[in-house]
Amino acid sequence: MISIHSIYIGQPQTYTNEKGTWQSSIFRTLVEGPIALGPRGLDGDQVSDTKNHGNPSQAICCHPMAHYEFFNHNYGMSLDAGNVGENWTLINADEDEICVNDVYRVGTARVRVSGPRVPCFKQAYRVQQDDWVELTLKELRTGFYLWVETPGSVQAGDRWELESRSHPDASIQALNRCVYQAFDADLAQNLLTIPDLHASWQRKLKAGLGE
Repeated sequence: MISIHSIYIGQPQTYTNEKGTWQSSIFRTLVEGPIALGPRGLDGDQVSDTKNHGNPSQAICCHPMAHYEFFNHNYGMSLDAGNVGENWTLINADEDEICVNDVYRVGTARVRVSGPRVPCFKQAYRVQQDDWVELTLKELRTGFYLWVETPGSVQAGDRWELESRSHPDASIQALNRCVYQAFDADLAQNLLTIPDLHASWQRKLKAGLGE
């Protein structure tokens, strides 16, 4: 069963490196004990880039612990939970089995899977791996976002209980594979029927269909 390994929150901070000066909340801090989860995310968490982040479909960013273990083993990295700026690091979370629009009960809250996370340069800065975006897409290990259907309280150790699954063919990995590696027109048509699928994913799928 999927469970929360650890929880992180952050606030916008300004950083300077050899690439220049940039602002991000990606260096999040560990939360101890229960924390409130509202429609826009965890209490005390705030995104920096409100153009690309922070809408209700991105209330919680999740990253499986297995991804860190994979990159550490196969690419000689030394990554740990929280290192790509997620809110929840998860145990037993397989992106080939977690589907878009799945509804889960977690703690006293209910959440719904909205879609994959799109890797960005700030993650590359955070893990100090220049080709991080390319590696993430090559291996289809992106992490994903959640809507909050019912606010509540969550904490590390909480288990995910699946309540409903409307699109069993629309796993996180299937959507990533369709967009980034091997376009599947039938799957794209199916994915476009998902209620509330983020507009950016709709555009990518429609572009593949020539629309």
